[in-house]
Amino acid sequence: MTKRIIFRGVGTALVTPFRDGKIDYLTLEGLIEAQIAAGIDALIVGGTTGEAATLEDGERYELYGFAKKKIRGRIKLIFGTGTNDTRAAVRHTRLAEELGCDGALLVTPYYNKGTEEGVYRHYLTIAEETSLPIILYNVPSRTGVNLGLNLLERLAKQENIVAIKEASDSVDRLVALSRVEGLSIYSGNDTQIYPTLALGGLGVISVVSNILPRATARICKEYFTGNVGKSLELQKAMFPFIRTLFAETNPAPIKQIMATRGLISPELRLPLSEVRESTKEALSRELSRLYELGIKE
Repeated sequence: MTKRIIFRGVGTALVTPFRDGKIDYLTLEGLIEAQIAAGIDALIVGGTTGEAATLEDGERYELYGFAKKKIRGRIKLIFGTGTNDTRAAVRHTRLAEELGCDGALLVTPYYNKGTEEGVYRHYLTIAEETSLPIILYNVPSRTGVNLGLNLLERLAKQENIVAIKEASDSVDRLVALSRVEGLSIYSGNDTQIYPTLALGGLGVISVVSNILPRATARICKEYFTGNVGKSLELQKAMFPFIRTLFAETNPAPIKQIMATRGLISPELRLPLSEVRESTKEALSRELSRLYELGIKE
């Protein structure tokens, strides 16, 4: 079965800028334009980095519509439509399709901790309610559930379940995933872009590309054009900064460093809160180190 490829390269998991408790659409438009100008391949709107868990349905749908209107088909657009309520995930995904996006990113249902059969039926139910290509999102550190290989093999038989965003920390797991037919891989960890590409992955759904879109895109572009040594060099150079970005719960650190650069307000929605002073200092220090190396936006 030949599956659709939504994008190859870097998809930025876009932050949602807030100001005074509301979505800051003026700033968001600037972020979208900057990402497109930097050569990013796709934008993921309304995902974990976009604080989707704190968006009311009306806000979520307004955000979807705004992104669709501003992007105008210039790059691929993927909406985060997953939640731990299958009915709500179906509703979000249907609306995403009506708006004309290119795909849906669906996080593993969290907190409920469904059985393997329950999770299978969750994803299958959503997939059967849409023609959109679906990217599964495995992030056990947040959901408490790790999508098993047998489950993924079953899901991969569904025509419009096309890929997985893998955010576990195991290289062994990446190798095993590369053997699942019908399921392409996107790295869900910015520290593992190069290993994912080396195992045949399509790219990354990235947090660091919010602040370093060109540099992140180069990791993929150098690899795809055969300059694998340069790709690895960039991955290694960015590694300390990426680790610092996840010293506290995402997206608090990425929002902080973007605010330091004057790109957004650092405003978050509770229960997230401002990062510690030590994290602020480390973020600025590591970003300055990259700038000194000539690795900039």
